[in-house]
Amino acid sequence: MHIKFLFFIVLFVTSLTLAQTDANASMPKKMSPQDNAKINALLIQKSVLDKALLQDNIWSKIYSNYHTYKELKKHYKLLDAEIVQLEKKKRLTKKQKKILENKKEKKNILRGKLQLLKEYEKDPFKKFLTPPSIDDVPVVGNPFAVIGALSYQKKLNSDQEAYILRYNSLKSLMSKLREKEALLKQLIEINPDSKKFVEEYKVNQSQIKAFEPVIDIFDTTNNVYTKKIDEIKLNLRNAIKREMSKAFTIGAVILFFILLLFLIKYLVRKYMSDNDRFYTINKALNITFIIVTLLTLLLAYIENVSYLVTILGFASAGIAIAMKDWFMSLMGWFTIVLGGTIHVGDRVKFQRGDIEYIGDIVDISMLRMTLHEDVTLTAYMHNRRAGRIIFIPNNFIFTDMIANYSHAGLKTVWDGIDFMITFDSDIQKAASIAKEVTKKYSKGYTDITRKQLNKLRSQYHMKNTNVEPRILTLIEPYGMKISAWYLTNSYATLTLRSTISAEIIKRINAEERVNLAFPTQSIYVDKDVRKPKYMDDGLFEESDL
Repeated sequence: MHIKFLFFIVLFVTSLTLAQTDANASMPKKMSPQDNAKINALLIQKSVLDKALLQDNIWSKIYSNYHTYKELKKHYKLLDAEIVQLEKKKRLTKKQKKILENKKEKKNILRGKLQLLKEYEKDPFKKFLTPPSIDDVPVVGNPFAVIGALSYQKKLNSDQEAYILRYNSLKSLMSKLREKEALLKQLIEINPDSKKFVEEYKVNQSQIKAFEPVIDIFDTTNNVYTKKIDEIKLNLRNAIKREMSKAFTIGAVILFFILLLFLIKYLVRKYMSDNDRFYTINKALNITFIIVTLLTLLLAYIENVSYLVTILGFASAGIAIAMKDWFMSLMGWFTIVLGGTIHVGDRVKFQRGDIEYIGDIVDISMLRMTLHEDVTLTAYMHNRRAGRIIFIPNNFIFTDMIANYSHAGLKTVWDGIDFMITFDSDIQKAASIAKEVTKKYSKGYTDITRKQLNKLRSQYHMKNTNVEPRILTLIEPYGMKISAWYLTNSYATLTLRSTISAEIIKRINAEERVNLAFPTQSIYVDKDVRKPKYMDDGLFEESDL
C-alpha cells in the first residue's frame, strides 16, 4: 500500500518537472541588459531609415501602390471564390444570404480600388525608367539657328539632370534597403523569437527583389541615354562653334565692304563738285553694296545654289504674272538708270490722261520716282495746288508721257507771252518793244543755252539752234497778236514771265501809237428799215418819222 502511494508521488513529481521544463523552453529567452541596449540602438537606426524611406521617395510610393494593388488583387480573388462557392449552394439561410450580400459589397469596393490602381498592374516602374524623349536635333545653318541650338542644349541638360536625379534616388533607396536588411539581421540574431522582425525582414527582402531588376535596367538605360545625350551635345557644340566662326568671317567681309563704301563716298564727295552726279553715284554705291551683301549671304548660307536657281526658274513665270507691276517697275528702274533719261534733280512734267504735274525729281528708287511739285504755269492754270509729293511708278515711263525740262544739263526752256493790239496800232513798234524787253531779261539764259546746245551737237542731231528771242505777229479777230518767245530758267519760269509781262505793259502804255486791244465789235446803222404808217389824210405818223 505504501509502496503504491510512494510510486504515485514519484510519478507526479516527475510529471511536474517535465511540465516545468517544457514551459521554460516555450517562453522567450530572457535577454541581458546589454542585449536590450543594443536592440534599442538598432531600433533607433531602423526608425531613421524608415523615415528616410518614406519621405520624398517616389520609388517607395510606387512600390507601396504596387504592393497594395497585389494584395487587393489577391483578396479580390479569394472573395470572388467565396462568392462563387456560396452561389453554388441551392438553398441559403438568411445568415448566409446576408454574408453573400456583404461579400458582394466588399467585392464592388475592391473593384473600385483596383480600378484606381490599374496603372500599377504591370510594370509600374516603366514610366520612370523611360528617359525623356529627345526631340529633333536643330540644324545649325545660320546665326539665328544658334539661339535655337543653345536653347535645345539647355533643355537637354535639364532633362538629363532630372533623369540622373531619378537614378540617384533609386540607388539611394537600394542603399537604405540594404542597410535596413543588415539591421534586421542583427535584430533577429539578438532576438530570433520576434515575429515582428522576421516579418519586416521578409517585406524588406521582397522590396529588394522587386528593385534589383529595376536598377539593373536603369543602369543600362541611363548609360545608353547619357552616351546619346553626350553625342548630341558634342555635335551641337561643334556646329555652334563652326557657325560662329563662319558668322565672324562673313561679318568681317561685310565690315570690309562697309568701310570700302564709306571710303569711296568720301573720295567722291571730296573730289566731285556736281551734287546731282554725287547723288546718282551715292545711290548706285548703296544699291551695289546691298546686292554684294545679299550675294555674299546667299553664297554663304545656301548650300545648293543651283537648286535655288532651278526653283526661281520655275517660279519666274508665276512671279512675273502675280507681280507684273513690280516687275515692270524694276525694268523701268533699269531703263532710267542705264538710259540716263531722268536723273535726281531734273525738272520733269508727268502727264497721265488729263492729269499733269510739274516738279523736281527728288528720289529714284527701284519701284518709283518721287516728284516734288513746284509752282509753275500748269499749277497756276490747272491744278491750283503745288508743293505736293507725287509718287510716280517707274513702269509709267513705258506707257505715259514724261517730259524732262533739264535733260543733259539743258536747264532752260522756251516760254512765251502773248498780248493783243488794235489793227490801227504801230505793229512794228509793239514788236520792237517786245523784242527789247525779252532780250534784256533773257540774255543770261540765252548765253547759257547757246553753250549747252553746242555741247549737245555731238550727241544729238540738231538743226535749229537759234537761241535769240522770237517775236511773232499774228492776225486775230480782235486785233494783232504779238507773241514773244524767250529762253528762261526751267526752275523759275513764272518769275521771269511776271517780270517781262509787267515791263512790256509799262512800255506799251507809254506809247501813243500802240493801243491794247480787247474783244470789241462795231455796229453800223444806215437807215430805219421799218415801213412807215400812213394817216387818213395821206400824211406819215409823226412817231414814225
